[in-house]
Amino acid sequence: MDQAASPRVEQLGLTASDGQRLAARCYWPAGEVRRAVLIVPAMAVPQRFYEAFATWLAGQGVAVFTFDFRGMGESAPASLRGFRATITDWATLDLPAVIAAMRARCGDLPLSWLGHSLGGQVFGMVPGRERFERMLTVASGSGWWFNNSGAVRWIVHLMWHVTAPVSIALAGYFPGERLRQVGNLPAGVMWQWRRWCLHRDYLGAEGPQVRALYAAVKTPIRAVILEDDELIRPSGIRDLYRLYSGAPVQFESIRPQAVGLKRIGHFGLFQKKSADTLWPKALSWLVE
Repeated sequence: MDQAASPRVEQLGLTASDGQRLAARCYWPAGEVRRAVLIVPAMAVPQRFYEAFATWLAGQGVAVFTFDFRGMGESAPASLRGFRATITDWATLDLPAVIAAMRARCGDLPLSWLGHSLGGQVFGMVPGRERFERMLTVASGSGWWFNNSGAVRWIVHLMWHVTAPVSIALAGYFPGERLRQVGNLPAGVMWQWRRWCLHRDYLGAEGPQVRALYAAVKTPIRAVILEDDELIRPSGIRDLYRLYSGAPVQFESIRPQAVGLKRIGHFGLFQKKSADTLWPKALSWLVE
């Protein structure tokens, strides 16, 4: 993409309904805008991780919104010790604020949801989700520990039973960066995620009311399975969509060698190595 086509990046300071400040960005195409896409990040992944992909999408005429959940990235306080947040807060307070800002700026443009891992898991809980015409999920599956891949299954089992409880008790939050596991997370987020990951139905652990919200989703979903995902097995990806029982779901399984790559993994679709092969595919899934 040449310099003339470079997007304009708008820094957004948003406020959730409970007063929590959030950092967000919009990548505006230099020319005509045909659609808007919201990138909802994976657990503990800051919005800057998606910058290269968002910039490329904007170069294709798509307005792209990214953000950091409370307690994450540019929306984090100086210290997470004692900072109160849950995944439910992310879904029911943070995302509505981002969606409101998106709609205010995009008017009647069609909207697509791009959920990476956690970003595809929380969709059913989000107020206003029905405004999205379609959803593309990447590596979004059930986080039940048994669905994890290979040796990771036993590493996370140890994390949930030993590492997380002890480190949260000592630090007042989950110091994942120091432990080289996941990333820094508010204690409430980690406790809720732990409860989900130790439950056979993952976020279905929230009970019948939340299950009903997911069953009510009618939004068409394209679910991308990365066959060399180091964190979750293909069967674990498919397992999540039992909750989306009322939505049309189309699975897209990708083997790295089939697209000329040695490796993709849980995070690789959004990295520059995938620019020539997977980014155009993602664009077609979001737009066509």
